[in-house]
Amino acid sequence: MAAQLPYCGTPPSPETLLHRFNLDPVLIGALILATLLHLLYWRRQGGTRIFALSTAGVGWIVTALALVSPLCALSVSLFSARVGQHMVLILGAAPLLALATPPLAIRWARTVTWTATFSFLVTLWFWHMPGPYDATFESTPVYWTMHLTLFGSAVVLWRALLRSPRSASGDVLLAGVLSSMQMGFLGAILTTASHPFFFRHLSTVQIWGFTPLQDQQLGGTVMWVPGILLFLWAALFALNRLRALTARARPA
Repeated sequence: MAAQLPYCGTPPSPETLLHRFNLDPVLIGALILATLLHLLYWRRQGGTRIFALSTAGVGWIVTALALVSPLCALSVSLFSARVGQHMVLILGAAPLLALATPPLAIRWARTVTWTATFSFLVTLWFWHMPGPYDATFESTPVYWTMHLTLFGSAVVLWRALLRSPRSASGDVLLAGVLSSMQMGFLGAILTTASHPFFFRHLSTVQIWGFTPLQDQQLGGTVMWVPGILLFLWAALFALNRLRALTARARPA
């Protein structure tokens, strides 16, 4: 029985990569529908809502670039490209889309923050373990389960980090620090490993001038540095709000 072709197709060569756009009509239709519904929501809220409309539009454009561009095909060949695709979604599109959501209600902020933090941690580590990772190349439903859970948990986490009320700043600070640490730790493991973990890329990286270990180390670095910096920025943002809240509470 022949193995199923990965969702993004066969591994590309350097000569064909720029022609390998993912023109899946179902995906493109879903992205257009999601964008229109998101923009329509803010249009119906009244007022100009220019910031929310602009942020939502840019967020969905970044999402489309990650999924439709040749990065999809390149991720079949290189672990570092797959991680890069994840980082575009998690650290690029997700914060933008989170900013284009209503603020969290005070009564839900703490629950959402810690549920999202734990969910993101579990999905990030699970899908970058060798077994689940390789399974995404064997099954299209598994592939999309990976993207939907990673991207969805990232959007909810960023909403908690960026759209929580000031009274939840302490929880947001801890959640931002924890997210920065766990993402950096996973990136460090991948970067400093002495052998490659992912069977799928053992025969697909050489044409790009990498060994499997070098490709894995590059992917780990792509996760390690931006992940630490962006989530740490979110934690510092919360710390600044917490300081302002504390200063207001002090008696004159």
